[in-house]
Amino acid sequence: MRSNPMDWWNPDLVWPLVGATIAGGLIGFEREYRSRPAGFRTHILVCLASTLLMLAAVHQVRWLSDTPHELIRIDPVRMAHGVLTGIGFLCGGVIFREGPTVHGLTTAASLWITSALGVLYGVGFYGLAIGGTVLTLAVLAGLRWLDFHLPHVSHVDVAIRYRRDQAPGEAAFRALIGEFGLKGEVVRQNLTSDGVMELAATVKGPRPAATDRLAQRLKAEPGVLAFDIAPRHE
Repeated sequence: MRSNPMDWWNPDLVWPLVGATIAGGLIGFEREYRSRPAGFRTHILVCLASTLLMLAAVHQVRWLSDTPHELIRIDPVRMAHGVLTGIGFLCGGVIFREGPTVHGLTTAASLWITSALGVLYGVGFYGLAIGGTVLTLAVLAGLRWLDFHLPHVSHVDVAIRYRRDQAPGEAAFRALIGEFGLKGEVVRQNLTSDGVMELAATVKGPRPAATDRLAQRLKAEPGVLAFDIAPRHE
């Protein structure tokens, strides 16, 4: 005998879906506000999909109504494992590399935790799911201020092009960037066919790096034809 369709609207099914939608929406709003690759709708769908699959696993008796109950083996852990494994492919899609910098790691992690929260809502662990939602929002939004004020090392790609006869040596180049608290381990030197000498290095120093002051200094430096200062955003 099949279940009454109205049984699907009982609180055991409705509240997990409502909780997953709200949790995914809150996390997604924070990501959307930061203009990240995965935003509001994506996080809602991830959380909702995880909850739906877990509800289907937990309530197998409802959709296997023609199967004798003694033959049904409910194993939500297996479904949770499959959900979290599958979400890894979606998380990989938001991670991309731009030059030496990798972007999207935090968004990928937010998708992963959103899926995990959907699993918790689906199995009815509301206290743990709500607590996890609050902590996730605290990490994404609240700890952003702390992360900004913690001491960091900045990495900056610096390339300066000089006239051949006015190009400084490696020691002078290191002394120049050292005036602004920057140090480079390896200095690359390149002489082009049109007589331009380029000195380049990936330098590091305390954040925020004094890139604006360095640029002003290079503008007034005799013999500088062009320069490129590119801070890395980790």
